[in-house]
Amino acid sequence: MIIANEECELIALCDVESYGALSLNSYKVPFFTSLPDLLDSELTFDVLNVCTPNGFHAEHALAGLDANKHVVIEKPMTLSKASAIKIKEKAELNNKQVFCVMQNRYSPPVAWLKSIVSENKLGNIYLVQIDCYWNRDDRYYLPNGKKHAWHGDKKNDGGVLFTQFSHFIDLLYWLFGDVKNIQARFKDFAHTHSTDFEDSGTVSFDFEKGGMGIINYSTAVFDKNLESSIKILGSTGTVKIGGQYMNELEYCNIDNYSAPTLEEANPANDYGSYKGSANNHPFVFENVVKVLKGKTKMTTNIDEGIKVVEIIENIYKLRP
Repeated sequence: MIIANEECELIALCDVESYGALSLNSYKVPFFTSLPDLLDSELTFDVLNVCTPNGFHAEHALAGLDANKHVVIEKPMTLSKASAIKIKEKAELNNKQVFCVMQNRYSPPVAWLKSIVSENKLGNIYLVQIDCYWNRDDRYYLPNGKKHAWHGDKKNDGGVLFTQFSHFIDLLYWLFGDVKNIQARFKDFAHTHSTDFEDSGTVSFDFEKGGMGIINYSTAVFDKNLESSIKILGSTGTVKIGGQYMNELEYCNIDNYSAPTLEEANPANDYGSYKGSANNHPFVFENVVKVLKGKTKMTTNIDEGIKVVEIIENIYKLRP
């Protein structure tokens, strides 16, 4: 993604795995096997992209900020609000930017939904329901019959709301604001042998601005992903966006309004035996460049990243 952007330059790569094991021969840049080695090198670069397991995001982001780098953090920002606040404080102290990767905001149906909510086309929001039903079976958690290095690990994965569905918690907050009065039920149907946490849950809450919401989620779906959808019932309209990755406008009935023809959403990221969320990462790097050049505002700022972590953390506090 970095190479594909004409205004970006890939300076180096860093991973605990070896260069050869990662099949990186097509990338002719210096390679490091530890972040301290990279940051202590004489290489000059502006942005550190943190794409490590969730449990390392805070440590690596703070190290990058200490080295006077801007930081891009893959979702989730961290696994705790406390560590996310440390990143914010360090960024402010060092006058550096922190970008949170929530690429689903760029999906055409989601961007359209943001516009009609912002313009109050749906009136008073009564009910919002998000349904996320995905497949994450042994191909994901036990590749080649062995436990994955961090998938399913409570310390470094954190749970499916962090690893799989934080995109949709982000969209919920982005569209409708903060939540309160959270209630939740959890169940582990298909992953008692492979993860440290539940695979399914139902969460209900009220919005601070009025209305109520429900999130139903599961990674116990047989064989392949089923859907990621959002239904919104308002006083002057009803909308549903569905598809596997919340990428299709399926229903729109709004007073004195005709739904536009939307651009086709990008296909999902393909990780081999399973697929991830919508492939909108090029827009993330485009935003990073424009922000650092003073041409636009950040798409997902640090406070929004913190809020997503806080909401998930508050849901998980209700775990038995």
